[in-house]
Amino acid sequence: MSATKNQNGFSLLELIIAMVITLVVMGAATSLIASAFRVRSRENQKSDALADVQRGLNIMSREIANAGFNLNGNGIVAADSNLTAIRVRSNLNKFDTSVSLNARNGIGLGAAGEDAGEDVKYFRNLAAGTEYLARYDEYTANANKGTVLANRIDALHLHYFDQRVTYTAAQEATDISSPSVAEVNPAAAKYIVIALSVTLDEVGTRGSPGYQPGRHVLLVSDVTLRNSGLSTY
Repeated sequence: MSATKNQNGFSLLELIIAMVITLVVMGAATSLIASAFRVRSRENQKSDALADVQRGLNIMSREIANAGFNLNGNGIVAADSNLTAIRVRSNLNKFDTSVSLNARNGIGLGAAGEDAGEDVKYFRNLAAGTEYLARYDEYTANANKGTVLANRIDALHLHYFDQRVTYTAAQEATDISSPSVAEVNPAAAKYIVIALSVTLDEVGTRGSPGYQPGRHVLLVSDVTLRNSGLSTY
């Protein structure tokens, strides 16, 4: 005689409860994964935007600091420089014997390309709805004289001082505030503060898991002009 085995399975109620629990767990996991992807997307966007702007700001700071090289003045073209744009000049090839005598004796006097990088303007371009940091070289050999240095620039501010200055730079602001000294005309400047504000777009839908709101990030560079030690300009 064989023993009788208990072959009872799950009841319908138990299966329903198990399915509900599984669905709840899967829903929670899906929300967490979606949130993680949105955070990752925002961080990637932030890293790319900040790296892009930092490179442009470094180039801009270096060339502005070199303004007036082999000149007697501070190198700023005051008529084309203001709060949102700056034009600087330098005679970089004054002692370069590989270029023509005309190029060595002045700015923009040499053959095409010989005076490249000696007369440069920086500004925030807004044409056709774009917002980027542009560099315009008056004497480059390339017919296309403009170069895009960074995208997603929602503000560019330049501040001119005749001495070192302290100020407030709030992270979410688009410009510095509360400078310790008054600003001066660009022609009299010895010290420049560059403020660039970067746009970080929102990621996801407001109210949804992992939503990242849009915001601004402010980057600031202090530049001392190379001729700042001159008693007269």
